[in-house]
Formats: sequence, structure tokens, C-alpha cells
Amino acid sequence: MKKIFLSLCLSVISLSAFSADQFIVFKPTASHFPLIAEGKTCPIRIDASEDKGVRMAVDNLQQDLFRICGIKPEITTNTNSKRTILIGTCQTPLIQQLLSSGKLDKKELEGKREKYLLQVVSSPCEGVDEALVIAGSDKRGAIYGIYELSRQMGVSPWYWWADVPVAKQKNVYVKPGIYTDGEPKVEYRGIFLNDEWPCLGNWSKEKFGGFNSKFYKHVFELVLRLKGNFMWPAMWGSAFYDDDPQNGALADTMGIVMGTSHHEPMALAQQDWKRRGEGAWDYNHNAKGLRDFWTYGIERAKDWETVVTIGMRGDGDEPMSEGSNITLLENIVKDQRKIIEKVTGKKAKETPQVWALYKEVQDYYDKGMRVPDDVTLLLCDDNWGNVRKLPGLNEKPRAGGYGMYYHFDYVGAPRNSKWINISPIPRVWEQMNLTYEYGVRKLWIVNVGDLKPMEYPITFFLDMAWNPEKFNAGNLQQHVEDFCAQQFGQKYAKEAARILSLYTKYNRRVTPEMLTAKTYSFNYGEWERVVNEYNTLALDAHNLGFLLSSEYRDAYDQLISFPVQACANLYNMYYAQAKNQKLAAQKNPEANEWADKVAACFQRDSILTDYYHKVIANGKWNHLMSQTHIGYTSWNNPEKQIMPKVIRIPERSTGYVFKEIDGYVSIEAEHFTRSIAEGETSWSIIPDFGKTLSGITTLPVTKTPEKMYLEYDIEMEKTGNVRVELLLAPTLNFNDNKGLSYAVCFDGGKEQIINFNGHYNGELGKWQANPIIESRSIHELKKKGKHTLRIRPLDPGIVIEKILIHAGELKPSYLGAPETLKK
Repeated sequence: MKKIFLSLCLSVISLSAFSADQFIVFKPTASHFPLIAEGKTCPIRIDASEDKGVRMAVDNLQQDLFRICGIKPEITTNTNSKRTILIGTCQTPLIQQLLSSGKLDKKELEGKREKYLLQVVSSPCEGVDEALVIAGSDKRGAIYGIYELSRQMGVSPWYWWADVPVAKQKNVYVKPGIYTDGEPKVEYRGIFLNDEWPCLGNWSKEKFGGFNSKFYKHVFELVLRLKGNFMWPAMWGSAFYDDDPQNGALADTMGIVMGTSHHEPMALAQQDWKRRGEGAWDYNHNAKGLRDFWTYGIERAKDWETVVTIGMRGDGDEPMSEGSNITLLENIVKDQRKIIEKVTGKKAKETPQVWALYKEVQDYYDKGMRVPDDVTLLLCDDNWGNVRKLPGLNEKPRAGGYGMYYHFDYVGAPRNSKWINISPIPRVWEQMNLTYEYGVRKLWIVNVGDLKPMEYPITFFLDMAWNPEKFNAGNLQQHVEDFCAQQFGQKYAKEAARILSLYTKYNRRVTPEMLTAKTYSFNYGEWERVVNEYNTLALDAHNLGFLLSSEYRDAYDQLISFPVQACANLYNMYYAQAKNQKLAAQKNPEANEWADKVAACFQRDSILTDYYHKVIANGKWNHLMSQTHIGYTSWNNPEKQIMPKVIRIPERSTGYVFKEIDGYVSIEAEHFTRSIAEGETSWSIIPDFGKTLSGITTLPVTKTPEKMYLEYDIEMEKTGNVRVELLLAPTLNFNDNKGLSYAVCFDGGKEQIINFNGHYNGELGKWQANPIIESRSIHELKKKGKHTLRIRPLDPGIVIEKILIHAGELKPSYLGAPETLKK
């Protein structure tokens, strides 16, 4: 039943208005092309000369079809099948034949960039009656067409990275028509893996042996499925080209344009310099050493599609020395471009280059530093998602254009932001729409930290980079719903999207690393409001998890449940700390209860992390949630989580005092004023025992209590006879039917001995069904004012839950009247 349910959910997905029109249906239709018919697939035909990267995408399509119907279609360069899938780029004879014959429209592909056409063609070649053709203007165009087909068939781009299930289908048909996403509006669109230790680094080491080609194959595939084409690789302790010689070749083969981060010039990582650099990272004193080093970098990457970062910052992403000046930096760029020309044998402008105006480098630009017109100026946000600088609307266009370096993750002042998704999409859209409208259209790259858990903002960023003009303030929530429908099915997409949108909104009010007990105020009930909002959202997320089919559990936990539960827990922890501090200042012992809640929430944080690491997808994502997020005292993270400080108030030596209210007294048994225990036995509170707060009993249960009693100080208005009622656990007369007894008295007077279960004969099942034993005694009080009730156990195994004193007005209730503590 679960598999059927999953299939039905995914089969009705309404695909996004942000990409190609929907061309896939999941039921047989005579006028449609049968891609899968009754579980049988068409073969896939490609040209023998087809690009290797396209062939890799075709292999993935074969696997996707297997995921959908359980059968791998044949991949061939020649087929006699009457129906087939034809895939290729404009440069191959297979597609050229279709263009020449007019079966495909030349003007739609020739001279275009990264564009595909997907259409059903009759008699495309000899022996084939009908074909589904995916034709690309170039390599990436064909690849994007392949992955669009997979996506519409129900294979999420996140199928591997977020364990999104693929629904089984017996029938997949393609509607007639011509389908395309057009050309991308932003030329280079990509992600930057950064701040990747301890999470992504330890995960990749455990999973693949490091940041090698096995790891990057999955990353590159994800980027391509999301219609990206550009990357800055992990760099904290890594050197992309040096760590695995296959890394660079694989990126080029698959169709990923590689760059290096804003402070790593000439296709070299910072770690490359640490491993083989000679002398100081200082152009004033070591120009030759640096030129030799940079030459090596360009020689290594010259045959691959790259965007070369130029310029120079201090070693380790630090500002340049105070002695640096604009003239020196301009000379550095000139020398770097000479190296590029010498190594490539082409004019420098023919090699894409970028100069990042990051932090103080923007100051150099503002003071007049310039680079050649063909270099892309990479503008930056302030590391927190606020764009620092944009071109003037009337500014002369640059041949190299402008780019934007944006952040979902950041290490730096005033506080790191590395742990969880804090990027609400309306905010990202507003800043990136501003960016696009001001002419920044050459390159968009976003710092995504460990990649996970930034799954949704990455999707949005790359979708918007393809065509920012499709996005507006009114359709952003639709994009979230489309994303959730793709991952969890259509039925609950709206609710999942609501939760996803709200948790990022809440997280951007203040980042988890910045959140403290002092963030929110008790004025206007602010602390209570924000905690209640997150707790409500956590409950909604919990409930939705039960409505979804179990196949979605791993994906749902990663994309929604974990971040919501973990952040709600964080809010509860700091709220408890705030309450603890407030009550401690008043010398109120209730502060201790809030201190306990702080400790409980701190522990729950580690439990949630363990769940993510060990349970989700059977431990596939171990280490990914290891970023420290509790215990910050400065901008940089502590080495380990540190529980927030709490204040404990010494318990009142006099204990609790109760008073008669409305003709009765109600006491939770553990709230005694005094307790006495001598000899081998002691009192033990059993938390959460019974109907209300707890139970209190004697231990060990094999020893008869000696010199043990509980006393309760009570202020009474009533005189004359009162009834004392003990609410006891429904313990039976297990001691040879003798029964269990206690002694009770007021003010040290004569004790009454009460055997509360000796008369049990097996027919009084109401004790167990209730479940309670009500034991009563009558006492005379001769004066108003303070009295002391003493209860002394005479047998082991007695558990007292609650004490009620009937002074004339005690009303019947199932749980007993609320406690009447004296304030």
C-alpha cells in the first residue's frame, strides 16, 4: 500500500511554472509518445561521436528510468526500434541530420547557449517511426534537456543528496509539442563549498576518502540537475586539482566550469601555496616566486573550462598588508594576465577572468583601482545577504560584465553562521532581483557552506539564476510549494511549504549562533510569543511527518523536520535560561526548574544531532550536523558545545507551606515541608508517577520503614472535623493479604492507623481502572491557623501521590483539586 500511495502522490505533481512546460503524463494516451508503456522502455540512441559528458548524463537517464520502471533501457549508437529516444548536441551527425531535414528548427539551436529542445519527431531517421528527441545547442544544453526529462518523470535533483524517493510508474508518456527552458539569463551560475570542516570534510572523508572525484561526481551531477554550471570547490584544507588529479578532468568532462575562491588567484588553492609555495605571500618581496607559482596553476588548468580568479589578498583570506597600494595591485593583475597569455597562447581576454571586490578589495575599487574591461567584476554582499555595491544604471557596459558573490553561510564577525538554513527566500529574491535589474548578469555564485542543509535555498538560487525575470514577490511561495511537491508529493506540499518558509523566517530574525537568553524581551510577552510560535511550528512539522507516507521519512527529516525541531529546541533552551535568570534575581526557587529545562534542551540538541547522523538514511549523513552552535562568546565558534550558564537557588529550608482555599487543601505528596528518614530506608520521589505530578515512596521496598515520616505545614480556617484523603497508587495487598498501613495525625496528636488495602478481595477492580486508591481519615481541629499534618508509613511498597483535606467545600474531581500552595 505504501508504494501505491507514493506513486499516486508523485504522479499528480504540478511542475513548476519556473521551468519548461509540463510534457510528461502518467497514463496511456494515443496521441502521446510512449516513453514507458506497461513497464517497458524505449532504447536510447546517441551518436558514436557524442561528447563524453553528454554520455555520462545519458547513463544517468538510464539509471533514472530504471528507478522509475525497474528496467534499464538499451543505450546504442544504432537501433532498429520503431520508437526510440534520440539525444545529442548540434555538433553531432545525428542531430545535424534532423536540423538539415527541417525536423528540428535550426534557428532555435544554432548559435544559442546552453539551450535544449525536447520534442517528438516522426521518422527522424531510417528504420525509426517516431522518436523523443533531446537536442542541445551545446554540451550543457543537451545535459539540461536530459535532466529536465528526469525531473518531470519524478526524479528529484535531490534524489541522492536528500534521499528523495522515486515513484514507480508503469506508463510515462510525452505530450506532443516543442519544449525548452530557453537560454539562461545569467551566464555562470554556481555554488561555493566553504567552511566545510568539521561537517562536510569529515563526511566526505568517511564516505569517499576525501574531496576527491568520487565525491565531486555527486556534487557536479547535482549542480547540473539544478541547471547550474559553475563551482568554487572546497578549500579550507583542500586543493581541488592537487588532491585528486581526476577532479579537474571530471569537472571539464561533466560540463562544470571551475573557478577558485575570491582570494585564491590563478586556478590555485590556498593549500597549493602551503604545499609547494616558496618564500612569502608578498609580491613586494617575492614576485618571482609568486609568478612561478601562478604559472604552474594556469598550466595545470589550461585545457579545462575555467574562470580564472585574478588579483591578490593576504594569505588565508586576510587583508593585504598596510603597505599595499593600488599601483601594486594593478601591476599584479597585469603580470597575471601576461602569464595567462603566455601559457594559453591566446590573448588574455579570451580566457574568462574574475576580480572579486570582496571586503577591502572593494575599497581599492572605490579609490580608483581598475582592471581590464574584459575581466568580470565580482561584486559581493556583506556576508549576511545584503548586497554592498551595484553598477550604476547609466554605467558604461563592461565586456566582462558583473558578477555577484552571495552568502548562505559565513565564518566571521559578528558571529559565524554555519549550522542551519537561515535564508528566507523573499529576502534572497529581493536582493538578487536588485542585483539582476542593475545589470549583474555574468556570474552568480553563492557560498553554501557544507551544502547540506541548504538544499532549498540552493535550488531557489540556481532556479532564479536561470531566469530571474520569472520571479516576483507574488509567486515566491508557489516556488516553495513546487519544491515541496517535488520532494514529498502534491497532497501535503502546501503545508510542507508553509513550515519550510516559516522556519527560515524565524531563523533570520536572529541566527541560531547569535541567539541568547537576552535576545528577546519579556516586555509585551515577546519571549513567550516567539517560543510559542516555534513550538507550534515544531508540532505542525511533527504532525505532518505522520501524514506523509513512510518512504518520505528520510527526505522529510532532512529538509524540514530536523531543522524545525532543532531550532525550536534552541529557542526553548534560551527561553528557559532567560526565565532562570529572571527568577533567580528574585531569589525564587522556581528558577531551578528552568535550570533543569536548560539542561534538558541542551541534551536534546545532541540527541537530535545523533538522530540526523545515525538514523536518517541509515547513517548516510554522519558528521553533517556537527557545526557548533551553542556556546559562542565571540565571532568564532567554540571547540565544542557549551551549555548556557544557569543559576540555582537553594531550596527553602522550611519547605512548602499550604493554606485552605475555598474550603479545602490540596497537596502534591512530593511537596512536603519536612521529611525524616532514619535507619536503612529513605524517601524517593518517582517523577511523572500517577495521575498528576509524581509519587513518593520508601526504598528499599524490601525493608520496613523505621522512623520515617512526611510533614506538611498548613494554614487552616476551618475548625472541627476535617477529612484527610490520601490518593495512593493502586498497590494491592501483596503481603499475604495483610494489607499496607500508614499512620496519620495532626500536630503530634494521637495517630490513626489506616490499612488502606487489606480488605481487597479481587472484586474491587475499580482501584486499577481509576487508577488510584482513596484512603480517608477524620480528624478534629480545635483552632484556626497553622497545623502540621504528619504521615508515617508502616509498610514498604506504599506510594503516595496526593493529599486532600476536606474542610467542607471540596468538590468531586477525577484528578483532585489543584494544589493550594501559600504564595
